[in-house]
Amino acid sequence: MTLRIAYSPCPNDTFVFDALAHGRVPGAPALDVTFADIDLTNGMAERGEGDVLKVSYAVLPWILDEYALLPCGGALGRGCGPLVLTREPGVELAGRTVAVPSERSTAYLLFRLWAAEKVPGGVGEVVVLPFHEIMPAVRDGRVDAGLVIHEARFTYQGYGLHCLADMGEHWEDVTGLPIPLGAIVARRSLGAPELRRLAESIRTSVRMAWDDPEASRPYVREHAQEMNPAVADQHIGLYVNEFTAALGEDGYAAVRGLLTRAAAEGLVPPLAPGALDFV
Repeated sequence: MTLRIAYSPCPNDTFVFDALAHGRVPGAPALDVTFADIDLTNGMAERGEGDVLKVSYAVLPWILDEYALLPCGGALGRGCGPLVLTREPGVELAGRTVAVPSERSTAYLLFRLWAAEKVPGGVGEVVVLPFHEIMPAVRDGRVDAGLVIHEARFTYQGYGLHCLADMGEHWEDVTGLPIPLGAIVARRSLGAPELRRLAESIRTSVRMAWDDPEASRPYVREHAQEMNPAVADQHIGLYVNEFTAALGEDGYAAVRGLLTRAAAEGLVPPLAPGALDFV
């Protein structure tokens, strides 16, 4: 069986999936890979397209009937949350226009939880832009602020921008938990044995990338051609960590905490009991 999988061209995803995508993981399923921005993969999951997808944790409440959360392969961590950027320091966001990468993204969920506490009266218009267009839009004055993810943590100063707030820092201060960002989900109809084989294959792919980082570099560079190699290495170092190999107790607590808090604010539907359980 060849599984249709969609993930981003970002260095953390290509690093994680390099060995698996290139048939170097013994006994693993074959993959038919599509590269897509997180807003597109979230939509694919909601429409039931694809067998395996990298999605935002924020979209899980809408898709867990059809897809199972895999206990590995995703992006959680500490000190790696989304940032709110502005052209000038200390901007008041009440009533302002903010660009976000997706209204179903974890970044947006963290932003909404932060804004509910820190922006009296709320922000103004929210516009969705591909993440690579957000910093130029803020720089050029087309929006008042931008919510950025990925390697923008390392590059925003080059656009002359200022960090107004760190969503991950706020989340960690409030909860003490790691920041849940991107999840790997797979179609439940694949069946428990195939889901377990897929999860173990992803874990093996992660370990192979850690054991021999040079093997993944051509794949990472091919799909991050405009990114400075040093930034790509920083990106991988930040987003590929212990939680990528196994969510573990803290990882699951972070996911449950995010979605429970978001449901209490009316931002997502409540999770059904056992919805996050793996087979």
